[in-house]
Amino acid sequence: MTQFWPSPAKLNLFLYITGQRPDGYHDLQTLFQFVDYGDRLAFTVRDDAKITLTPSVEGVPDEQNLIVRAAKMLQQRLPAPRGADILLEKRLPMGGGLGGGSSNAATTLIALNMLWNAGLSDSELAELGVSLGADVPVFVMGHAAFAEGIGEVLQPVSPAEKWYLIAHPGVSIPTPAIFGDPELTRDTPKRLIDELLSATYSNDCEPIARKRFCEVEQLVSWLLEYAPTRLTGTGACVFAEFDTEASAEEVLGQAPAWINGFVARGVNVSPLHKTRAELMRVAAKA
Repeated sequence: MTQFWPSPAKLNLFLYITGQRPDGYHDLQTLFQFVDYGDRLAFTVRDDAKITLTPSVEGVPDEQNLIVRAAKMLQQRLPAPRGADILLEKRLPMGGGLGGGSSNAATTLIALNMLWNAGLSDSELAELGVSLGADVPVFVMGHAAFAEGIGEVLQPVSPAEKWYLIAHPGVSIPTPAIFGDPELTRDTPKRLIDELLSATYSNDCEPIARKRFCEVEQLVSWLLEYAPTRLTGTGACVFAEFDTEASAEEVLGQAPAWINGFVARGVNVSPLHKTRAELMRVAAKA
């Protein structure tokens, strides 16, 4: 039987850019929370060293896909060659700011570490993952977190688990389009976590995304009529927060035809880690 592993989306509940490094990377202060919605991956272990991915992601050669790269990176840590056939069910949009690619990489690392008996700790997997993307470590560690550095310095936190209407305006925003914009705010003062958590949340990338992409501006303007609304990551997805699932679904039901959206619950423990724990319990009883 094929066993699917969740690859959840994340939201940046706030995102502030506090500086830019000589290498071009930006220093951040951000709050990550998972949602109970995302892609799914299934893994079949092979006795040879071949890694296959089905289906391929349109526009992304397999050798550049973070799933394949993560598998091959972990493969290098094995004493003997092992391979895997990987099946991907893709639901998260590309260039949406929901961390889909990073989440896929983290799920691959977590699942194959268990299936291959590689024996690495989550901290070791996160260290591997940061070279694939700054968001990979938070997915690997599996708990909502306040993040600094380029997003890899994590401190677990437990924000309120709200309901969210998450909507995509139909455009993909490449991260460099935002971080490379000369008008992007890059000098937001650093603040202590307690101050940030008690302040009104915002996203320094949002003004650029709304200015450069009219679809984002239209989406934010529409959602703001119903609930507090922000961009996640560098976009293009935006989210509105609600206290109940029913209120979020009611607004989604009124969405114009050009808006693609879904309702999900914010969760502080990743569905990926819950799945791993359950599989480990089942294996221990067998």
